Amino acid sequence: MADGCSHLKYIRDVTPSALGCEECLKTGDQWVHLRLCRTCGHVGCCDDSANRHATKHFHATRHPIIEGYDPPEGWGWCYVDQVGMLYDYFGSDSCVSGSC
Repeated sequence: MADGCSHLKYIRDVTPSALGCEECLKTGDQWVHLRLCRTCGHVGCCDDSANRHATKHFHATRHPIIEGYDPPEGWGWCYVDQVGMLYDYFGSDSCVSGSC
């Protein structure tokens, strides 16, 4: 377990909710990169995108961990602990930043 993140128990094997940012697809907006919520599978756009839907999803749901998903990139971010991590798609992890 990565010492810097206390939320790894929320990582699930999820099915992506959409083939792009779920909200941007509905409104016709564009995104820069995609992020996958590892709790529920919501696909949202990154903070470099105008709408920042992945972060908005975190604030609405408190689901703490996202994965770079553009295609799956093998890294994650915990919004609560503000720490990045590398992990395979079976849930093992290793700390990238923070105290390891």
